[in-house]
Amino acid sequence: MTSDPRILVVAPDDDLIGSLCQGLDALGWRTVTARSLAGAVQVLIDWPLETVILDTRIPDAADGVTALRQTVSPRCLPVMAIGPEAVDWPPGVADIAMSSPPHAAQAALRLENLVRSAIAEEEVSLREATFAARGEPLPLADADLSPLRVLAAGKPDRHFLALSNALVAHGCEVVAAPTPYTAFDYLHERPFDAAVLWGAEDHAPALSIASGMKRNTRLYHIPAVLYLRGSGEINLSELYNRGFADVAAADTPEDETAERIVALARHHRRHVAVRRALESARGSGLTDPATGLFTPELFASHLARIAEGARLRRRPLSVVVLRVSETPAVTEARKDGWLDRALPQIGAMVSRLIRTEDTAARLSPDVFALALPATRGPSARIAADRIAAVIGCTAFDAGPDRSPFVVEFEVGVAEVAPGEPPAAVLERASKDVGSRA
Repeated sequence: MTSDPRILVVAPDDDLIGSLCQGLDALGWRTVTARSLAGAVQVLIDWPLETVILDTRIPDAADGVTALRQTVSPRCLPVMAIGPEAVDWPPGVADIAMSSPPHAAQAALRLENLVRSAIAEEEVSLREATFAARGEPLPLADADLSPLRVLAAGKPDRHFLALSNALVAHGCEVVAAPTPYTAFDYLHERPFDAAVLWGAEDHAPALSIASGMKRNTRLYHIPAVLYLRGSGEINLSELYNRGFADVAAADTPEDETAERIVALARHHRRHVAVRRALESARGSGLTDPATGLFTPELFASHLARIAEGARLRRRPLSVVVLRVSETPAVTEARKDGWLDRALPQIGAMVSRLIRTEDTAARLSPDVFALALPATRGPSARIAADRIAAVIGCTAFDAGPDRSPFVVEFEVGVAEVAPGEPPAAVLERASKDVGSRA
């Protein structure tokens, strides 16, 4: 467990969200508490915290959100507001608004998604600046302004129908699917921003749909909400560990549940837009034509901008270098050009195995580099070893009458030190490769 706090809790006392804080601490999301907005501002100045949980009983809580965000600008600061007043706040004041504290596992899941999205949105602005400076702006897609699309899967029930009506009243397009089969037909036929699954007497159909969504790479990020007949029917930790974004009981007001689903759907749509914006760089004339990865020149330029952004936002930054190991199989494949044929596929695999906000580059034919924002060195090494392990399980064609060959990587990692030039950290990561060869 890290010793550094990640969450700022702003609350006049522990009565409302004290138990939530204890649960988050137990999950590794260490909290630090301020009893006033003025104290919260000072804490944000002293600590580079990732997110805020705000008790709306604090005086001037809604206005205080703006002050908290301005304190850490240009870093994005996700805010979860909790209290009966929160659900009446205008959209956009808080990223998540809930009338009562959620389960700790749910809060951790939602906060993790918000933090990663905030980092990705920061990366979009940095990448736009890098490409614009080189005379080729990113080809960003137009924002999707159509109604939010929500799949409602389950047998008709008065509570479930009431929730569907509440979603329609919020401007959503709701598609009903009475069975898991029709639900998956719809999910594969059209895009959805969220899925709400009716628990009914038997949770099995809803759990089946959720499990299927999590096994599908295209459906994985669509937030799934389980709507139960009542409270206390199932282990909530188990549900959140299965990947449900939210769990609501039927005795929760339909309008509040609908607002929670709408917030999840909006967040998902924004995440999709950010991902598309970042992926649009691969089709640029500035990237490596064989892999779509950044060229050495483009990576050096962007790494300098990321490093300055990390300094301004007080976020960590790590750089990874992946070099193809010169194993006997690779040496043999290199002779007849089979390694050269495999390298574009390897580069494409690298780009798919990184997170949305990460930047991958091809420094030379068989050397790749990654810039991992908001990532400490040990975590960067875990990510790099995972990428190397996945690619190491792939067999590449070695020509007629020859067994396929596999590619192993030598990995180097360096975390940017205070005041360290970007070129120096890249050099340290490259030397780390040699030290571990």
